[in-house]
Amino acid sequence: MRSLFIFSIFHALFLTFLITSQGTTAQNLINETCKIFAQNDPNIDYNFCTTSLQADPASQTATLQELGKISIRLIKCNVTDTRFYIKNLIKNEKWGSYTKQSLSDCFELFSDAIPSAKKAMKYYSKKLYSNNNVQLSTILDDSTTCEDGF
Repeated sequence: MRSLFIFSIFHALFLTFLITSQGTTAQNLINETCKIFAQNDPNIDYNFCTTSLQADPASQTATLQELGKISIRLIKCNVTDTRFYIKNLIKNEKWGSYTKQSLSDCFELFSDAIPSAKKAMKYYSKKLYSNNNVQLSTILDDSTTCEDGF
């Protein structure tokens, strides 16, 4: 699921922050971060990683810290869009009771994930990375729990 990819991208950005120098251009930073972590994490697809980050115009001049914020914004948008999509799926009358219940459970999980994404951004902006990680882990768990329900 895309949430897992974006979550992994965020962690890649955070770890790259710890190991890169300040003189790197934003494009090189995106490419190198995505390359390193796509090689080391099966949940990160290099093309998805670079395309996702490059889609935000602010990424073209972003520092690593700013790329982290872009990644969290992408997570929040993805969670919000997924919740809306699930809401529309629930309206379909052709689903059986098991599928409808699973979709309802997913809707609740993704509803809970939206405030977690907002908190993640707040903590990231304040450089409270441990608290940020808790919120992002919660979002990942919600996404996984939803998938496991099917």
